[in-house]
Amino acid sequence: MNIVQLLTQRDFLIAVLAAVSMAAVVFTFGSTFIVKSEMKQRIKRVALEREKMRAEEMARLRGGGATEGRGIRRATETKTYMKNTVDRFDLKKAFQDDATVDKLAMAGFRGQGHLTTFLFMRFATPLGVFLLAALYTIFMAPGGRPLYLNLAYSIGAGIVGAYLPVVMLKNTTQKRQFSIKRAWPDCLDLLLLCVEAGMSVEHAFKRVAKEIGQQSAALAEELTLTTAELSFLEDRGRAYENLGRRTGLDGVRSVMTALIQADRYGTSVGQALRVMAEEGREGRMMEAEKKAASLPPKLTVPLILFFLPVLFIVIIAPALIKVFGGPVASTIGGN
Repeated sequence: MNIVQLLTQRDFLIAVLAAVSMAAVVFTFGSTFIVKSEMKQRIKRVALEREKMRAEEMARLRGGGATEGRGIRRATETKTYMKNTVDRFDLKKAFQDDATVDKLAMAGFRGQGHLTTFLFMRFATPLGVFLLAALYTIFMAPGGRPLYLNLAYSIGAGIVGAYLPVVMLKNTTQKRQFSIKRAWPDCLDLLLLCVEAGMSVEHAFKRVAKEIGQQSAALAEELTLTTAELSFLEDRGRAYENLGRRTGLDGVRSVMTALIQADRYGTSVGQALRVMAEEGREGRMMEAEKKAASLPPKLTVPLILFFLPVLFIVIIAPALIKVFGGPVASTIGGN
């Protein structure tokens, strides 16, 4: 049977459409369960982080040097082989710098377990990519190339693979920051309403964290951690600074600076939030105007490539048919 006939058969098309529909249904329900499980993991991680901070604060108040609490575990348990590899090769000295912990926190990864996993991936990813590339170029697809050239290709692939963990971490950070930045103006408005209604800053953060979770789970997580820090840290400014450092956004840092100054000099928190909320709304409007202004240049290339040729064909085609089709029609009529 011809492939064209097979593709145009009614039963085949019905089977393909049914398969696509079933795949769409499975993907829709599957993505719903994945989002729910991810939200549960985030809530669990925040709860464990709060318990750890509670234990550290209680140990500090009691004057003890230990900061370990009973029954407290990290959100993710590090594999033994990862920890042994990091300790054996001293990967902290090789890959960790002063900004590594802050970069992981911006991506939503906190704790020693995530740091150990990241350092292990920085070490193992280039080796794994090199071995896979060498296996493919030497044994599976040699292509008549000399051995040293295949090894050079494999080493190049390993060098590229060394940047994969950093690129993935940066991508995760950008997605998280975009989610926080999009919901931050609404968060400021809710904070302003709660503070002007008579709530304390701790209760306002806690209330807004519950309300903003549907719009941005990342922002709700950060606000929950800030609520815990405000409850257990003596210096409230430190909790505000930690929020700005974890998010890495200038807008959040400016608001936290305003709250620190209001708490330090005894000024009105509501007034500071009102000013920052107005600036947030103006910034959102300016961002929308910026995107609208950049739309015409972006549409220029698609307009030239796709719209103008079709327009020219529609305009010129009738004239061409009339010019080149006239002699042929007259010849046929004379015969």
